[in-house]
Amino acid sequence: MNIGFYAGSFSPFTNGHLRVVERASKLFDKVIIGIGINKMKKPRYDNHLMKEAIEKVLEREQLLNVSVITYDNLSVDAAKTCNATHLIRGVRNSMDYEYEEKIAAINEDISGLDTIYIRAGNLGLISSSLVLELIEHGKDVSKYLPKEILELIKKLSLIHISEPTRP
Repeated sequence: MNIGFYAGSFSPFTNGHLRVVERASKLFDKVIIGIGINKMKKPRYDNHLMKEAIEKVLEREQLLNVSVITYDNLSVDAAKTCNATHLIRGVRNSMDYEYEEKIAAINEDISGLDTIYIRAGNLGLISSSLVLELIEHGKDVSKYLPKEILELIKKLSLIHISEPTRP
């Protein structure tokens, strides 16, 4: 069985991340989204709440071969624990590729796992960090986030998002 492991902080999980997951779900028998808990960083969101919100997105999208876990060790170790056969990384541009290629080489050396790159297409233009910056400045981010993630952010009262006006 081919199992892909898609690791990240997903803080927040964007439509670009969702596009990578949709594409990966067609390439692998099973895809595991791994929400990494970096002890060196203060989390922006409760990872368990983000996990639940992502699971709701997967259910709505009927991505039945995709599951979500949280972990606090190295991504390659979490992937091996899940019997992953490949690591999945989303790439937006050549800078992402250069960065990811260095990590992929190390990951392959220490784990034997190969990395598969998947483009997020036009949805890859936005990063979680950029979404957070837009949120901080009161901008509408509804087109960049799945509705379940937007609802979580609203619920946590991190932002006040008004519904976009329609003509």
